[in-house]
Amino acid sequence: MSRGAGWAVLVLLASLTAQAQGAPGAGEQGDLAAVQSEFEFGRYREVLERAERRIDRGGMDEASLIQWHKLAGLAAFNLKRTEPAQRHIAALLRLDPDFALDPFVYPPPAVAFVEKQRQALAPELDRIRAERRAQAEAARRAAEERAALARQAEEQRRQIEEMSRQVTVRTVEKRSFLVNFVPFGAGQFQQGRVAAGTGFAIAEALLGITSVVAYFAYGSLIDTRTIPVENRFPGAAPIVETGIPANREDEAKVWRALKIGAGLGFYGVWAAGVADAIIHHQDTVVTTRVETPPPLPPPQPSSQQGARIGPGPGTVGASVTVRF
Repeated sequence: MSRGAGWAVLVLLASLTAQAQGAPGAGEQGDLAAVQSEFEFGRYREVLERAERRIDRGGMDEASLIQWHKLAGLAAFNLKRTEPAQRHIAALLRLDPDFALDPFVYPPPAVAFVEKQRQALAPELDRIRAERRAQAEAARRAAEERAALARQAEEQRRQIEEMSRQVTVRTVEKRSFLVNFVPFGAGQFQQGRVAAGTGFAIAEALLGITSVVAYFAYGSLIDTRTIPVENRFPGAAPIVETGIPANREDEAKVWRALKIGAGLGFYGVWAAGVADAIIHHQDTVVTTRVETPPPLPPPQPSSQQGARIGPGPGTVGASVTVRF
């Protein structure tokens, strides 16, 4: 046998296998339709025989099995064969405890017969319903657990992917020791202690401004007057007197005390700020932080450039193809 014939046989076998696998579903529906047609024409004996043979053969889904039991049970009921009718209807109800005949399609005796069998099997059917509810609840919980595990796995995968993209940034800061001696909280601001630096800066500013204002206010009280001298030799210069008038001596004392007190307070606060800055001083400060850069954009398709010379499609000759 040639290689081509071997391939043809393999393809034919695969096709037949696929048809055989797909045939049972369609064949099952066709058999049910044919038996249902016989049932409607009143051929109950043939319906019962065919249905029992098909049930005994097995290999069908639950929905089809329910239909076969229904046809077999109703056919046996119409044939007045109580035992097989009860057996098939009981098997049907065990498969579907809530099954009921449509009263608009089936006669009342058949509907009543099914209901009678349901009442006879009530305890067993209740147990079946409870078991199925328990199975459904277990299946629901299992599905929720699988979904939760899937979400957890996805979250872990996302965290691992994010951690793999994290970058550790280390910053080394050099601090000058001389800045600690600069007033107005410069040392504290260098150390990142904003609140302490702001407090020293405000206190020193208020004391400094108060001292300067008191200095100029005290200076404004100084008066200069010229005292002429009589009975002296001609051409003698008058006497010039500079000082604070006696009537403003008390005011001058207040301004002088305020000037000196504010100045001393300024230098005291400055010294305290310098000492505080020196205590907290560090020549080198190393800070470490973790950053996650944004994900890289998807790669763009690269443009292809090139040329090809060859025969044109479906033509005799040559063609030139250029790609960009």
